[in-house]
Amino acid sequence: MPLRRGFFFWLLPSAAILPLWLLVGWIVSDAGGWALAWVLVIAIPSVLVGQLILTLLIRSRGTVRHTRTVSWWDAGGVGLWHVLTIAVGLFNQTWFWPLLIAATVVYLAVFWSSLRQLFQEARPSVILRRYTAPATTGRRDPSVVVLEEKRDPLV
Repeated sequence: MPLRRGFFFWLLPSAAILPLWLLVGWIVSDAGGWALAWVLVIAIPSVLVGQLILTLLIRSRGTVRHTRTVSWWDAGGVGLWHVLTIAVGLFNQTWFWPLLIAATVVYLAVFWSSLRQLFQEARPSVILRRYTAPATTGRRDPSVVVLEEKRDPLV
């Protein structure tokens, strides 16, 4: 639970810290001018926007807002994506392209997983039905509506 809660609070700051790491990683690794152009034009905006989208998708779920913890799928996927993004920021010539492709694939998987979880929680689960049993007063009131909620919020 503390790990998942930590990821909940890490989601928003990571939208600024990860793009900043890409710039710091470029400075530390002395990658060159074209790498700087890639970092400034493509990497920083895409990581910033991508993380903000993931944060919005994950934090908009009711169970996440209520418990202030992300799901295990979110924690694992976001954690893996962040590790791969940090590794890409090291600009190792041997591993740069495989790490970049892996980071992109993992991001897309986390995005679709978060979207699926959001839709799963948002689907209609309240059943409206008329109460047809006779009332205790002997009168039957056809205007009574009973609401039954049938869902497990953690699934």
